[in-house]
Amino acid sequence: MAKVAYIGCRTTRERNARGKGLKVCRVLDDGSFSEIQLMENMENPSYQCLDREKKFLYSVHGDAQEVSSFRILADGTLEYLNTVGNVGRNPVFITVDRTNRFLYAASLQGGCVNIMRRKEDGSAEEPFCKASIPGKTENGISHAHQCLWDNTETYLFVPTQGRGIGYGEVNVFKKKEDGMLEQTDRFYARVLDEPRHGAIHPNNRFFYLINERGNSVTFFLFDQEKGKLEAKQNVQLLPETYVGEGQASAVLVHPSGKFLYGSNRIHNSITTFGIDENTGYLKYIGNTSCLGKTPRFMTFSPDHRELIVANEDSDDIRFFRINENTGELVYADKVFYTESPVCITFCELCGNNECEGGKRN
Repeated sequence: MAKVAYIGCRTTRERNARGKGLKVCRVLDDGSFSEIQLMENMENPSYQCLDREKKFLYSVHGDAQEVSSFRILADGTLEYLNTVGNVGRNPVFITVDRTNRFLYAASLQGGCVNIMRRKEDGSAEEPFCKASIPGKTENGISHAHQCLWDNTETYLFVPTQGRGIGYGEVNVFKKKEDGMLEQTDRFYARVLDEPRHGAIHPNNRFFYLINERGNSVTFFLFDQEKGKLEAKQNVQLLPETYVGEGQASAVLVHPSGKFLYGSNRIHNSITTFGIDENTGYLKYIGNTSCLGKTPRFMTFSPDHRELIVANEDSDDIRFFRINENTGELVYADKVFYTESPVCITFCELCGNNECEGGKRN
């Protein structure tokens, strides 16, 4: 079946961005991209998600307070539906629940997870509730950087950063029937680690947290009956011989469950770990140059044979083959040039205004 990729690109001078908007690309037979549409005149379209039927795309607008909705047409191009506000400043992540009724968007400077209803026509409503995450003072906040489902899509993991006024932590929320969130656990990270993103293992028992300032990954055991986390291991992302600065960004567990990948800004590399299938503990394999600057986002190709890296500040997307036995990365000699890329979302087309199997990793 035909596939498309949606690429969010930052656009504003405040972000030192050069992007022109949300791009739609056809995925060619060799996995490379060919642009077929550009959605212009929107500010910082960045993180995205598809609805459960793969008929609609939703995008947050970084640094603003908005979420936009799009209908996916038969050829994969997008039709704009609406934009809603009041989602808190700088929304950075968005996802839909398993019932396809609700959208959840993490707001960094808003310090909350916004809960929105989806209308029958696929458009989003303004938030009807915000799960606020308190900071160190009465009016303080902790900065929500992600809202990620466990594999049963019962629990939502929300890593937050303190940034001097809040707490670096991982919050676990259970979704109720009415869309509301009930907190089941909170893990406080090491001071100044600044948790950023998490990844759940296919077995739903292993959870991995990447720490932006700590340049590390924390491994947890997850109790899916109680919604509780138990920290077990902390490992460094950067080579022992590297003494410069770093800013960890994205983290992914390969669908095979055998490997974990973390991206490193400033150092401009991807770290590969092996995952012990019995214990979940990580073993360092190596670092691979991302061949660009600022690898903010990563995803797997639809067939899971390649790791695709969006280098925000060198305006390129690079493709790396994954060794299925060792997890090691080798550059696939494929690159797609686009300005300030920060997210890639795949969708598989059926030719009847409906996508199947698309997923934002």
